[in-house]
Amino acid sequence: MAAFFDTHKATLDKAVETIRSRGYWSAYPEMPSGKIYGESAKDDGEATFKALLGKPFELDQPTTGGHVGHEVSPFGLDLGVTYPETTPDMAVAAAKAAMDGWGKASAEARAGVCLEILHRINRLSFLFANAVMHTSGQAFMMAFQAGGPHAQDRGLEAVAYAYDEMSRIPGAVRWEKPQGPKDPLVLDKQFRIVPRGPALVIGCATFPTWNSYPGLFASLATGNPVIVKPHPGAILPLALTVKIGREVLAEAGFDPNVLQLAADTADKPLTKELVTHPDVAIIDFTGSPAFGAWVRENARGKLVYTEEAGVNSIVITGTPSMRGMAGNIAFSLSLYSGQMCTAPQNIFVPRDGIDTDEGHKSFDEVAGAIATAVDKLLGDPQRAAGVLGAVQSEATLERVAEARKLGKVLRDSTPVEGMDGARSATPLVLAVDAADEAAYLEERFGPISFVIATDSAEDAIARAAGSAKARGAITAALYATDEAVIDKAADAFADAGVALSVNLTGGIFVNQSAAYSDYHVTGANPAGNACLCDSAFVANRFRVAAMRRPVAA
Repeated sequence: MAAFFDTHKATLDKAVETIRSRGYWSAYPEMPSGKIYGESAKDDGEATFKALLGKPFELDQPTTGGHVGHEVSPFGLDLGVTYPETTPDMAVAAAKAAMDGWGKASAEARAGVCLEILHRINRLSFLFANAVMHTSGQAFMMAFQAGGPHAQDRGLEAVAYAYDEMSRIPGAVRWEKPQGPKDPLVLDKQFRIVPRGPALVIGCATFPTWNSYPGLFASLATGNPVIVKPHPGAILPLALTVKIGREVLAEAGFDPNVLQLAADTADKPLTKELVTHPDVAIIDFTGSPAFGAWVRENARGKLVYTEEAGVNSIVITGTPSMRGMAGNIAFSLSLYSGQMCTAPQNIFVPRDGIDTDEGHKSFDEVAGAIATAVDKLLGDPQRAAGVLGAVQSEATLERVAEARKLGKVLRDSTPVEGMDGARSATPLVLAVDAADEAAYLEERFGPISFVIATDSAEDAIARAAGSAKARGAITAALYATDEAVIDKAADAFADAGVALSVNLTGGIFVNQSAAYSDYHVTGANPAGNACLCDSAFVANRFRVAAMRRPVAA
């Protein structure tokens, strides 16, 4: 146990330092380079992935003896992997039994185990890239980065916050209270970190590792056993995570049931039984607002951390680079076919147009420039496939088809040339008036966006910030040349609890969120009640029990 902590202490120290400085740092290289991961790593990862297909997944954990699972890749491949079946009672009982030794371990021992798990996951990033790609539909590069190193960084970030919070608590102190001429009152006090209880992590289909790792590692590091309940369409990445985690736990001398997988299928779900199980103490949920509301309502008395969804907006009041702005927005609308919780949906533009480096542009010209930029970005089918990836759910394609009637079609959505056998869709861009709130104020997940005509710049900011406050939003973007407008927008979006990006025209996009630096979700609007990651995300996952006794004279 000490060896794991000692091995990774420098990494942990740097992570703790960076969450305080909020600068750039990454423990895990994001480039899929053979020089970093090994010259054969890419081929080995693909071969290992293919060897898993069509077979029962080997995972030695409490099980009924049955197997479940039916994942089909959005790229058309039937994975055919099945997973050990468990029941909520079986999983929770095993977690409770495992909690005693794990909860009593030192913060250093638990952090060391978590860091070793992340290290081993990182070394298998090409395997995870294939697993994420063929469950989420992300293109390979995105699956490698977001499903691999970026997710690992988010997990490490949670461990760093947890370790930092636990380190503030001394193990033992001698307490002395002066009494004037009398001898002081002297007590020996001991403080013990006490975990809350079994934790449940409910995964999503689009980002199975990136969204699950913060809660998973925050609970583990603070002494809570974790039951991982993946989305039925994206089990494999989290099954691999659990397998690696159980191996490390066993090597460290802990009961591997500290970490378990609860796989299920869409027609025989386990989630509600797990959420309402009386012995589940902590729940991390990523998913739709509808089911998120059910979780919050039915998990009374439990700690619940959610990332749900929102209506992300861009406000355009002016720009110093018309071409740069249009290209940046086009990429943000296209990346992973708009299936990111950070992807923009609503683009507010004054109906009288805006001032730009190319002169005054009308509303129609601004909207047309964005649609044209999408066309240029996706004009090459190979590049389009790499940017868009595949569409995770058939329901998303149905949503795109229904959305066509909601406004004037500026750019229609079409399948991607050459992606035969895959679900694919390019962005649908619609023009509507600000009065058409029924069209754009609802989140329409997927490659659907609206360019919305407003009365003024002030009206655009008010509508975008107001929708965030009422409906939820994770990101917002502003294009402006007037500092007074930027100041007004900064105040409005801060009040709405949204991270704001201003005048992005280069290689940084509103969709991106950097671990250790960016606060992903604020918990300050309906898009979620928690932040990935801040101290509030970890500190309530444990309590402190004290013991005191007089010191003999």
